[in-house]
Amino acid sequence: MHMYRFRLIEKERGGSARLGEIRTSAETVETPAFMPVATQGAGKAISPLDLRRLGFRVLIANAYHLYLRPGTDIISSLGGLHRYMSWDGAIVTDSGGYQVLSLAKSRKITEDGVSFRSHIDGSQHFFSPQVSIAVQEDLGSDVMMCFDECPAHDSPYEYVEKSVSLTTRWAKLCKEARRNPSRALFGIVQGGVHEDLRERSTGELVDIGFDGYSIGGLGVGESSGATFEITELCAGLLPEDRLRYLMGIGTPSDIVRAVALGVDLFDCVIPTRNARNGTLFTSRGKVVIKNSRYAYDRSALDENCGCYTCGNFSRSYLRHIFMAGEILSLQLLTLHNLYYYSELMRRIRESIKTGTFRHLHSELIDAEEE
Repeated sequence: MHMYRFRLIEKERGGSARLGEIRTSAETVETPAFMPVATQGAGKAISPLDLRRLGFRVLIANAYHLYLRPGTDIISSLGGLHRYMSWDGAIVTDSGGYQVLSLAKSRKITEDGVSFRSHIDGSQHFFSPQVSIAVQEDLGSDVMMCFDECPAHDSPYEYVEKSVSLTTRWAKLCKEARRNPSRALFGIVQGGVHEDLRERSTGELVDIGFDGYSIGGLGVGESSGATFEITELCAGLLPEDRLRYLMGIGTPSDIVRAVALGVDLFDCVIPTRNARNGTLFTSRGKVVIKNSRYAYDRSALDENCGCYTCGNFSRSYLRHIFMAGEILSLQLLTLHNLYYYSELMRRIRESIKTGTFRHLHSELIDAEEE
């Protein structure tokens, strides 16, 4: 039996940062938390065992991708996604709405859902709120997302207004389609960069009533200022006793800014994608490992880091295997960046507990701006 509960433990004195706890049948997760991305049921260049060793207790997978490959029938018949990918922590699934709607040339939106062609083989498919929920339930997700429409950041106001209405109607259908109420279902706030539409979307979803709320449709081309203005607006309108998830936003400074606004949960491809491109987060700023200055550098990637990579390998060696295209470089660099993120979230939680979050906030923002 799946179960979900979010408990707000503590709120920053004089601010909005929150300390909380998610409980599912699979895991207890302290918040604020970061979710590594396992789009196709696998972390990029990282094993489930290493994710757990790094301290992660929840990850996010994607319903659209898993529906197309290998297929939810296969995953369901083999015991669900937890067993299929050998992950005993919590799993959040994205509804697939963003991915389906990003297929601009090969999809058609109607009131009922979206017809689209697979990016893999061109086959025709149809996703509706009901299909999305059925797919996520078949996967065995602990936390499901409503099927929503995410308009482009430069869409006309009239289009975004219609999109909000459609997202609300689809959210109602998603809630009605849920067969197992003990699996959490989150509504996704849309509305682009328009404050009135964001207020309307938030209010309509809160009226329907969900286990938690996601702030979607950001980080898609709007300015950083707009991202956090909308985040602050939405977070301030959402219920105190429900988890708040900011979708797809995730540089270290983005995370600490959003935590200060009252956000509890994050996901982003940045730590793993940057690692595969040779860009590493350290306590002294970013390191681009292919830079020739590291050819003779015997020091660790980050002298203040406790990860396996920093404890065993020099910058020179890491540069060598990255430039040589060795698969090991992807693993070691990914492990380091995810360790950095795990430590970042631990430090954020600890600072909220000890009343020093504002100091950490200033430290991290200043470090990224230097």
